[in-house]
Amino acid sequence: MRLINSKTELSTEIQLIKTNNKTIGFVPTMGALHEGHLALVKRAVAENDFCIVSIFVNPTQFNNATDLEKYPRNLEKDAKLLESAGCKIIFAPESEEIYNPEEINNRFEFDFNGLDNVMEGKFRPGHFNGVVQIVSKLFSLIQPDKAYFGEKDFQQLAIIHHMVNTMDFGVEIVDCHIVREPSGLAMSSRNERLTEDQRKKAVEISKVLFESRNFALKLSPTEVINRVIDEINKVPELTVEYFEIVNSNTLLPLASWAEPSVGCIAVFCGEVRLIDNIRYKL
Repeated sequence: MRLINSKTELSTEIQLIKTNNKTIGFVPTMGALHEGHLALVKRAVAENDFCIVSIFVNPTQFNNATDLEKYPRNLEKDAKLLESAGCKIIFAPESEEIYNPEEINNRFEFDFNGLDNVMEGKFRPGHFNGVVQIVSKLFSLIQPDKAYFGEKDFQQLAIIHHMVNTMDFGVEIVDCHIVREPSGLAMSSRNERLTEDQRKKAVEISKVLFESRNFALKLSPTEVINRVIDEINKVPELTVEYFEIVNSNTLLPLASWAEPSVGCIAVFCGEVRLIDNIRYKL
């Protein structure tokens, strides 16, 4: 496995791979890897000749400077995990290698076709501009045949699909199921910041979401939303930022259970912001 920091060195490796007609599976990450990331990597390894993983804490997708500063980083640990999973190349550049000052100081503009106006986009203005900015750069540099994304970031995944279609990237986006801890808590790099007591309380997020499938049989989408928020807010240290049930294709608010539906949630556990989602099949 190779650890690459520069775009020039990466370009040399990509040209060699392409010249030999080998396929590339790509997993973009911000590091602090867990079993959820490794599930993506192992699938990329199984389905392609080369697996490339990027580790880059992207400053343009953070609208909270403190959150950026506190984001966990451990490249040495991440590298060992990736090597054991079969990754061939890690691309771990510094910010200056990716962005010039103008790009850092000005918002990247992109037509989201409304996908950024709800949920995460409503509470984290500019976040998805940064996501599209970095993913489009990485796609151009790495030229993957397939790219792997987890469904935990459901809205992000929908936007990535839209970006690929809009910008005409020749890459297949592979959606991968949420990986959960034995307790049910969705795996996240941010879980590292939870205390032992907070981690136990955070389990209530997934617990209430799973239970909501049962009471959704008798309630309207709006009633389910209100009940989920009330149940989670009862737990000490948990505060719901939003919970919305939307059409899983358009991300628009759900009119009835007849539509394909997904419930997306963001919850603060103390100062740590956690997201999760659940599909409803009624």
